[in-house]
This record gives sequence, C-alpha cells and structure tokens, in this order.
Amino acid sequence: MQRLFRWLAIIVCVFAACAELLLHAGSAAAQHGQPGERAWRLGAQAVGVVTHARPALDGRSMTEWYLTQPAIMAHAGLWGGALTASGTLNFERWTLERGELNAGIWGEGYIDRRHPHTFVHELVATLQGRLLGLDMSVTGGKGFAPFGTDDPMVRPFVKYPANHHLAQILERGVLIAALRRGPLVLEGGLFNGDEPSTPSDFVNWDRFGDSWSARATLLPSAALELSGSYAFVASPEFPAGSGLDHRKWSVAARSETERGYTLVEWARTDEYIGTERTARYSTLLSETAFRSGGTMFALRHERTLRPEEERLENRFRSPRPHSDVHVLGATRWNITSVAMSGASGSIRPFVEVGRARVTETLGSLVFDPAEFYGSSRLWSLSAGVRVEAGRVHRRMGRYGVAAPGPADSHSHH
Repeated sequence: MQRLFRWLAIIVCVFAACAELLLHAGSAAAQHGQPGERAWRLGAQAVGVVTHARPALDGRSMTEWYLTQPAIMAHAGLWGGALTASGTLNFERWTLERGELNAGIWGEGYIDRRHPHTFVHELVATLQGRLLGLDMSVTGGKGFAPFGTDDPMVRPFVKYPANHHLAQILERGVLIAALRRGPLVLEGGLFNGDEPSTPSDFVNWDRFGDSWSARATLLPSAALELSGSYAFVASPEFPAGSGLDHRKWSVAARSETERGYTLVEWARTDEYIGTERTARYSTLLSETAFRSGGTMFALRHERTLRPEEERLENRFRSPRPHSDVHVLGATRWNITSVAMSGASGSIRPFVEVGRARVTETLGSLVFDPAEFYGSSRLWSLSAGVRVEAGRVHRRMGRYGVAAPGPADSHSHH
C-alpha cells in the first residue's frame, strides 16, 4: 500500500510539472510565432568489420566478420523543441546473435564477445521548458539511466571498452527529471534494475522504480564537461529480483572541440547482499581522438577489473541468470587500443589494433587466464568500413536540458 501511494504521488507531481512546463513552452513558442514548429531528423548507420583475435581461446586464433551496430535513429520536436521524442532501433538481434569478438568485455551472458543490444535500444519522449528561473525537463520511456558516460557506439572506436557494464546503465524503462541553471546540470532517474535477458526484450515494467540514479554535471566552458554520478541497481542479473544488488559510482571529464575529443573516466561497481559487500569491480579509462587532414587518429587505454563467471559448453557464454556461486573470481584487464579512420563523409574506412594483458587476482585462483586463452597477452586486429546516412545521434544517454546544445560540444564523427 505504501508503494502504491508513493507511485501515485510521483505520478501526480510529474503530471503537474509536465502540465506547467507545457503551458510555459506553448506560451513561449506562441510569443516567437512558432506554435507549430517541427524538427525532424532521421539517420542510419552500420559497420562492416573483420576481426582477427590472437589468441582467442586455447592458444587458437580466430577470424570473424560482422555487420555490427546497424541502427536507425530518429528525432522529432514540437513547439520549438519543448516536446521531443528520440528513438534508436538496433538490428544486432539479427546480425550479431553469436556476439562480436571483443577480448575483456562481458555482460548479459556473453564473455569476450560483445552481446547484441536490444531491438528497441532507445525510445523516449521529453518535455522541457523554463520554470521558477530554471531550465527543466522530464523524460520517460526506454533508454539510458542518468549515470556514467555516453554509449560507446557514438565514441571513436568500433570495439567497445571492457568496462561497458561498469560505466553505463542502458536499455531500461526510465523516468528522468533534469534541472539546469547556468553551467550546472542535475539529473535524477527511476528505472527497472534488471538487464535485458534477450535482444527482443523491451522493459520489465513489473520492476520499474526498484532502482535509481543521480548525476551532476558541470560545464565550465563550451569544450569541457565534468560529471559525477551514483546508482543503486537492484538485482540486475536476476529478472525476478532475488540476486545481488549493485551500488555504482562514476566520475568523468570530457573535452571536445572541432579538432579533437578526450574522455577520462573512473567507475566502480560494488555487489551487495543486503548491507554486506561481496565484490568490488573498478575501472579507469582514458581515450582521445584528433583530426589531421582527412584522417582521425584515436588512442584508448583502460584498466578494468571484471568478474570471471562459470562458462557453458560454448565458452563465450555464461549461465543466465547467474548467481554468486557461478563467479570464480576476478581478472584485471589492461587494454590499449589504437585506431585510424576517415574523419568525415558517409563512408569511412577504419582499422583498429588492440593489445590486452590479463592477470588473475587473489580471488580467482581457480581461473588461470594464460592457460585458458593460451597467453596472458591477447591481440586483435579489426578493419572495415562505417557507413552513415542522414543525421545519426552524436550523444546518447542525456536527455532534455541535460543534453548538450550546439555550444556545449561538437560531433567527433
């Protein structure tokens, strides 16, 4: 009963705020002679890539090709942008079912292969306006919780960093309120804690509101963004809600100009049974990219601690859902990647080289990386072409007044 009253109060408050924002937005648009102004953007992208991993397993090398990150992205706005909707459909459900070779990464039952994202990757509506001297917005739908950094899909590398599930919380049902005054942005969000179980999942609404996050962002200049965030995520590995809870922290600095881009982030995830911490996984990542003529060069290094889960007969997969008895310990991954690609245009060839050094920690004495992989040093070479049409999203994970405007950042794509 208390939970019911709490949700009724939240719904009433959100409805009242939305009505007030809509009234102010409509009045402002009418004053500017734009009561029916619309803005539409549509874009599509896909990446064709061949990856050679040496070694991949048991000392054996593997070469595979993929159509990765195929997506259609749309954005629509009304009343001069007071009401907007954004969506991303991701087709990896059909093109990446086996997962993409990506040493060090894990999540959603895949290990050393990046999992396919859900078909409805993002579908949100945002109402924003000015109220009580503050820029305010309310966002709802399926998307990113206000935590951590942008989706790696809109960053310079094709291969995702190993810290993906430490540094972002995505593909959840979200309700986000954001405030902005000058250079300070505050966000708070409610969402369902469980990760998608399959690429066809939408949102587990039965668990909506069992998790929350908050993020503060400071924009001291047009080129610099500083952020800190915290999240409580209830039982992400168990849809029924009986698994370990996660408490997550993130601190990041991001700089972007027409010439280049730099990101430095630290994140940590603690796993808890009640009030008892059972494990801690941390990551430190830095990446930078810069243009020289028609070519973009990028460099990334990360140091990430990841759980080592029991593997299935397909040793790129783990039991899903898993429990703490399936976790064999942890390994530390130091991964350095370099990339070169076309800096502009709708068709951009690229090449990426990655070197990973993996070591066991005290808690993973039953898992020897050198024996499992055939070496403690793993190399990968990826080459291919990125194809884009129309206008694709240049930032993913920030909505409403928290989304950077033209003065806040530039696209590095």
